Amino acid sequence: MEKKLLRSSRDKWIAGICGGIAEYFGWNPDVLRLVWVILTVSTAFCGVIIYLVLWLIMPKADTYIY
Repeated sequence: MEKKLLRSSRDKWIAGICGGIAEYFGWNPDVLRLVWVILTVSTAFCGVIIYLVLWLIMPKADTYIY
């Protein structure tokens, strides 16, 4: 079965970007969100721009993947 990088439809706060990345790599989504916030604040909010770009280019998962 081929893994695809998709926005999460079950583990999301805003658009499911961090949840989708965490599902793809098998990471904890809460830790990824914390790291994302720290990196966003420490890089003059470049993470916000990256998040918006990923929101546009990552397809949304239509069904739950287990």
